[in-house]
Amino acid sequence: MKKHAKLLQYAERVWNITEGSEDARIRSAIQKTREFFESLGVKTRLSDYNIGKDQIPVIIEQLKAHGMTALSETQDLSLDVSRKILENAL
Repeated sequence: MKKHAKLLQYAERVWNITEGSEDARIRSAIQKTREFFESLGVKTRLSDYNIGKDQIPVIIEQLKAHGMTALSETQDLSLDVSRKILENAL
C-alpha cells in the first residue's frame, strides 16, 4: 500500500493512535474518521447516497470520458483501481 506510511502518520498525529499493529492503527484511523464525519451528518458510504454496484460502470465511464484515467498526486490510480475503491465504498 503506497499510502501506508502516510496513514500511520495520520493515525498518530490526528487521532493519537499509537498502539497495535500497523494495519490495526490504519483501520482504527479510518473508522474514527468515518465516525467523525457521520457525527456531523455526512454520509460516508456510496450506498448511503443510493449508489449501488450497478452504477459503478457508469461512474468509471464518466471518469474515462473526462480524461480522469490516472488519478492521485502521483497519477498512478488507474480506472481498475478506481473501480475497486468505489466497490469498497459501497
